[in-house]
Amino acid sequence: MIAIVDDDASVRDAMGRLVRSCDYGAELFGSGQALLQFVALDRIACVITDVVMPGMNGFALYEALRTRGFDKPVIFMTGFAEAGSEQRALAAGAAFFLKKPIQDTEIIQCIEQALLARRDEG
Repeated sequence: MIAIVDDDASVRDAMGRLVRSCDYGAELFGSGQALLQFVALDRIACVITDVVMPGMNGFALYEALRTRGFDKPVIFMTGFAEAGSEQRALAAGAAFFLKKPIQDTEIIQCIEQALLARRDEG
């Protein structure tokens, strides 16, 4: 199951359709808080999150997930990359950092690589 977190419903829905079209399950969340309240967090194999969101941003979500023991891949995406944000995400352990607009093939390749790397570690 792939969790998609983005405050923009159109991005969230489009990403969900794309992920499902590749035979992955998808759960869509409008905020980091919504993902953290999801009762089946252990079923999530990978998180794709926007960086810039109201309330809890992607970095705060990442830290909260790690605090809860979630050690599965996290892919960051943003349309508003601030200086140093990519380095910050990757240094913290993010699988990938993507800049919007993102090509469909790019996001699917990143998901596949993140899941494969996770499987190889396990």
